[in-house]
Amino acid sequence: MFWCLSGCDSAFRFHVGAAPLRVAQGRDSLVPHHLIRTRRTVIALASAGAFVLTASPASAVQPSTVVGAGSYYAAAEGKTGPALKAALHTIIRSQSKVTYDQVWDALKTTDEDPANPANVIELYTGRSIPKTRSGGNSGDWNREHVWAKSHGDFGTATGPGTDLHHLRPEDVTVNGIRGNKDFDNGGKPVTGAPGNYTDSDSFEPRDAVKGDVARMILYMAVRYDGGDGFQDLEPNEKVNNNSAPAIGRLSVLKQWSLQDPPDAFEKRRNDLIHSTYQHNRNPFIDHPEWVDAIW
Repeated sequence: MFWCLSGCDSAFRFHVGAAPLRVAQGRDSLVPHHLIRTRRTVIALASAGAFVLTASPASAVQPSTVVGAGSYYAAAEGKTGPALKAALHTIIRSQSKVTYDQVWDALKTTDEDPANPANVIELYTGRSIPKTRSGGNSGDWNREHVWAKSHGDFGTATGPGTDLHHLRPEDVTVNGIRGNKDFDNGGKPVTGAPGNYTDSDSFEPRDAVKGDVARMILYMAVRYDGGDGFQDLEPNEKVNNNSAPAIGRLSVLKQWSLQDPPDAFEKRRNDLIHSTYQHNRNPFIDHPEWVDAIW
């Protein structure tokens, strides 16, 4: 039998916020069923003696937000094709906006290196670089528009030009190499960014972020449909879109989304943008199956 002196309820569960940390009685031990970092301390007494469970005050990575069918995406459930795309647009267009200057600080949070909170992780190179190295010089990181800002000519205008769901830290030189090229497979290796390839009209990111890139592009196509004073952004099968409000190649982006499903970093990023900055989500991170349902 346990006597809980702090932090327990009648079922002998230690609570951290809304999430319980269950404890089990053993002959000579107190066994946590989940590892949760907290400042709280539980003292439990058993017939074999007293046990103290303490934990570190650190809390580096939180679990991804659970978005239920009956909550954020309720109006989209059961739809496919244009109807699903329209429903998702209505849902995600409700957002707060950040300025282009505010993007710097936001990226330092959304793209923070989980292994080193003083750094961010660059999208294409995958390198961890100090947050303080933001700027425009060689070796610095800057703000990469994954949907190239010339494709639709929105520049850095508040809205598509500052939407965190497609802005990522990137090495200045590699960002320049990508430029405003469309996405496709193939090309020559990109100097300084192993696993990336480019040719005269397209760019292929490294395997670990192919799906990230695809889902960012498709988010933009749903979020910006010709309203808000900006052009209707759409993916297509071309790789020479130039300043048209389009980016290709759609068939390749769909392949990349399947090949590289959302990982913990991408999910955490989506959660942070939703909870802290824009208060909207990338639906293709929460529901990757909706890529094929629409396109």
